Amino acid sequence: MLKVNFDYVNKNHLVNFNEYRERVAEVDSMIKNKTGAGNDFLGWYDWPKNYDKEELERIIKKANHYIETYDTLVVCGIGGSYLGAVAAIDAINGLLPTSKMKIVYLGNTLDPNYVHETLSYLKDKNFAVCCISKSGTTTETSVSFRILKEMVEEKYGKEKAKDAIVCVTDKARGALKTLANKEGYETYILPDDIGGRYSVITAVGLFPIACAGIDVKELLAGCYDAMLEYDNPDINKNMAYQYALERHYLYQKFGYKVEMLGSYEPRFRMLNEWWKQLYGESEGKEGKGILPTSCVFTTDLHSLGQYIQDGEKILFETILYIEKPNFDVTVISDKEDLDGLNYLAGKKLSFINKKAYEGTLEAHSKSGGVDNICLTLDEMSPRALGHLFYFFMKACAMSAYLNEINPFNQPGVEIYKKNMFHLLGKKGY
Repeated sequence: MLKVNFDYVNKNHLVNFNEYRERVAEVDSMIKNKTGAGNDFLGWYDWPKNYDKEELERIIKKANHYIETYDTLVVCGIGGSYLGAVAAIDAINGLLPTSKMKIVYLGNTLDPNYVHETLSYLKDKNFAVCCISKSGTTTETSVSFRILKEMVEEKYGKEKAKDAIVCVTDKARGALKTLANKEGYETYILPDDIGGRYSVITAVGLFPIACAGIDVKELLAGCYDAMLEYDNPDINKNMAYQYALERHYLYQKFGYKVEMLGSYEPRFRMLNEWWKQLYGESEGKEGKGILPTSCVFTTDLHSLGQYIQDGEKILFETILYIEKPNFDVTVISDKEDLDGLNYLAGKKLSFINKKAYEGTLEAHSKSGGVDNICLTLDEMSPRALGHLFYFFMKACAMSAYLNEINPFNQPGVEIYKKNMFHLLGKKGY
């Protein structure tokens, strides 16, 4: 169960929810009835109830086949086409997974070093490819997929390559859909009414996540739990809206420009990156928006901790904490005790990590004057993660609409592409 705690928000900065009751209800109606700006991208809102059950079964069947047939899956995509998958896989399976199939990522950069290293790694692997692109013309993804397609065909032959490549793309049009139809690749749909940064709960995220051995039905069940829980216009009962309103209040009323998402487990680093895209692309436009950034504690307390504690007061923190770890480790006793740690002997690392969390919360909020919003989950499971994904998406839509921003477009992203295409000599640019 997800809990939102505002106890560590400065009492002078704590929003009176009742003052915003009507405005929140208005925005809730915009989301529910799909009447707000960008409403043609609100398909995620009821997706946990309306998703294609037949497609999900095909995804699970193909993923199980891949797990038994190949040792590696290359997820070829960028932005929302890969961040959700890697966030979920790391969060559930950890950074040194024991799952049967290894998941690697390509098509998310133009860096020749990374691309070369990944391709070299794949040469002696029995690998399959999942290419994810709405259009099939995204530069980073398409360049890598060209190379991967040729490698697969050279390794297995043209006929067997049909099995080793799947595509997640538009249901009817686009370069990737055309290629998939021509070559006979199995395809899954990236829905027209769900944008990339909200797409982790569609085939975009579900196929790679299933290939990592994670129960995607449970993940969707968690989304459905959250859809029901946060389908409530009452700001005093809706925790997703409370989170959205508190961060909106800190931004609008007190001028906080930066929100730092912190966690206490390295496996959540890419979950942080998914969150940064979700909020950065949804809110950062028209000269508005909070800059989303992140830290992983206690590691980053030894780098950025000093600034958070004593630096300029431009940020507030949102902390994600998991009460029950998947595994635990006990500190052993040492006869000489040269490091002075015998006082911890017999204690679990989970206990020590929690005290670090509590001590840091006290230091940053009370001594440092940094507002903290605490999000607590009982555990990190596929169902809990699905709930968390939906929580953040629902809160993001509310937050952007409160700022009178379209949460679902990203006009600024297109500018760098046009400049790059011009410099590369692409026709028409």
